[in-house]
Amino acid sequence: MADGNGTYYPPVSVLKAGLLFRCPRCGRGKLFRGYLRVAERCGACQFELGQHDSADGPAVFVMFIVGGIVVALAFWLEFTHAPPYWLHAVLWLPAVIILSLALLRPAKALLIALQYRHRAAGFGED
Repeated sequence: MADGNGTYYPPVSVLKAGLLFRCPRCGRGKLFRGYLRVAERCGACQFELGQHDSADGPAVFVMFIVGGIVVALAFWLEFTHAPPYWLHAVLWLPAVIILSLALLRPAKALLIALQYRHRAAGFGED
């Protein structure tokens, strides 16, 4: 894909850009400047990333994934071992927090890369 200056950027794998937290256009620059804050510009190709955000989409996906995992495991534990309720709280509250924090950043990066690939959410070339 070419930018407004005629520079050609070969297509970057959505998985590569998303899971390595890289610019969806060139695949080299950093996507984030903090844990979840999108960088203003790519350091490698100067593509404007700051105006493109995935909003609440990644959080919804992460909630469904983490919720499904934790509920399935909690049911399994309850029906096979019948532990006291306090043990459920001790196990599943940290699990929800840790899984959510672990999956949120990759989910946001993947969604931004998919938006770029499909030109959604205002991702037009420069």
